[in-house]
Amino acid sequence: MALAVVGGGRRCGKSRYALALASAHGPRLGFIATLQPDDEESRQKVEAAREERGASFATVEEPLHLTKAFSAQSPNCDAVVIDDLTIWISNQVMAGASDAEIEEQAASLTAAALKGPAEAIIVTSDVDFGFPMDSESSRRFRRLAGVINRRMVESSSRLYWMVFGVPKRII
Repeated sequence: MALAVVGGGRRCGKSRYALALASAHGPRLGFIATLQPDDEESRQKVEAAREERGASFATVEEPLHLTKAFSAQSPNCDAVVIDDLTIWISNQVMAGASDAEIEEQAASLTAAALKGPAEAIIVTSDVDFGFPMDSESSRRFRRLAGVINRRMVESSSRLYWMVFGVPKRII
């Protein structure tokens, strides 16, 4: 089908916009959540996101196996939102996956999104506005996120950049 990417900084409305894009594709909607709530703030964020989606999105919580989750959901949906690719990358790093394994899994997800029957809408964050003076693991994560985001966008048919809640179509 097609692949759209919605990117931007933290709390800029990426998820809300991705939900609106998905809703325009039809009534059969899927959502794959990658956040593993491990503290009160993240639990509140997950609960607020569930309320915002409501019952219109069939939700799967999958922190690691995105291609499998997307491939299972896609045949039953008009659109599937994957939220958030950068959280997924972090989950992979924390689970001990190598850079090559993470990049291979991201390529597999891209291929599944391009050939799946549902529109894939991937939410991701730009994490490269920081200074490169942080720890080795932070630099590794930012490098992986940059490479995977770039490759995902190169394969996408549409890219939206969110700025203070306002979407800007880039391609």
